[in-house]
Amino acid sequence: MFFLGIDPGTTTTGYGLVEEKNNKLTAVDFGCIKTCSHLPSYIKLKEIYRQLEIIIAKFRPAAAAVEKIFFCKNAKTALDVSQARGLILFSLAKADLTIFELTPLEVKQAVTGYGRASKGQIQKMVKLLLNLKITPRPDDAADALALAISCALRYRTNCNYKLLQ
Repeated sequence: MFFLGIDPGTTTTGYGLVEEKNNKLTAVDFGCIKTCSHLPSYIKLKEIYRQLEIIIAKFRPAAAAVEKIFFCKNAKTALDVSQARGLILFSLAKADLTIFELTPLEVKQAVTGYGRASKGQIQKMVKLLLNLKITPRPDDAADALALAISCALRYRTNCNYKLLQ
């Protein structure tokens, strides 16, 4: 079973895919969807949508997690990232995926056990949990893998909860 994590952005959208087999998570693919910063936003969004559809079609994940935006220093950046996030949510919904919207605090808690963990701590735990030889780079891809790990854990918890009802 595959799980997708997405760290939204307009010039860099991180994605990470993990597979769960026999209660073990492994990294399948990760990276970034990159767009040129000087392009109009609608062209960037179109490219994000196109590449995300390819990833979804190739791996057919059971569920996906998208980072919630809760803080942004720049209003324009917040608006642009919100547009990308909305498009990403639409793409996932269109593919009929189970979707989890997780705050950075929830992801940090799931991956490290500490909601105030640093980026470095998260990257080290992602490397450890997925048994990677090197720390995943860039940061957006590492964050997306952390989201994918959190997604797998949340999906398992929700399935177990539904079975108990």
